[in-house]
Amino acid sequence: MRLGGLMMVFAGLMLVVACGNPATNKSQAVTGEATRTVSPQTAGGQKYSITPQNSKIEFVGSKVTGSHNGSFQKFSGEVDYTGDVTTSRVRITIDTDSIMADDPKLTQHLKTADFFDVAKYPQATFESTVIKPGGDKGASHTVTGNLTMHGVTKSVTFPATIAAAADAVTVDSTFSINRKDFGINYAGAADNLIRDDVVLTLKIRATKA
Repeated sequence: MRLGGLMMVFAGLMLVVACGNPATNKSQAVTGEATRTVSPQTAGGQKYSITPQNSKIEFVGSKVTGSHNGSFQKFSGEVDYTGDVTTSRVRITIDTDSIMADDPKLTQHLKTADFFDVAKYPQATFESTVIKPGGDKGASHTVTGNLTMHGVTKSVTFPATIAAAADAVTVDSTFSINRKDFGINYAGAADNLIRDDVVLTLKIRATKA
């Protein structure tokens, strides 16, 4: 094969890699009807604070031609740790206007009614309802909770690796979630459609309040 042919094959392989779906081989969140939450007083454990200084909420969205990385810069929450992960609770409130993508124009577009509509829905919230031992792809636990986003509340179940120590509680999780479950339906250009699944990564390092 001539050099020109080899270069064309190489370029084709690079295009396939660049346009691959980031959600492939990731755990898929299961969504359903919202369930009743437990009041903050019920768990009654030690409070660990979640802040942008100790934690990250990141995502990867993709379309036919490639993908974009993003994150939320402002959020707050807490882990109510009882001494037993399965009876503990997690709560997070996200400022949706703090969304940031790797392209400034995309950042502004994500804030519009096509996506998060941050003027109408300035917050997204998550509150866990059940935490069970064991999880997909080697995770230590499976977390279920109510996620409210874009004015829609759903029960969401996903795997997470959770560890607790005297000074911190850590929660690490990467999973894909279908944006259309929360009414974010913008399709994109006809020749460059946006994929439904978004990969969400949580890196929580909650510290004792």
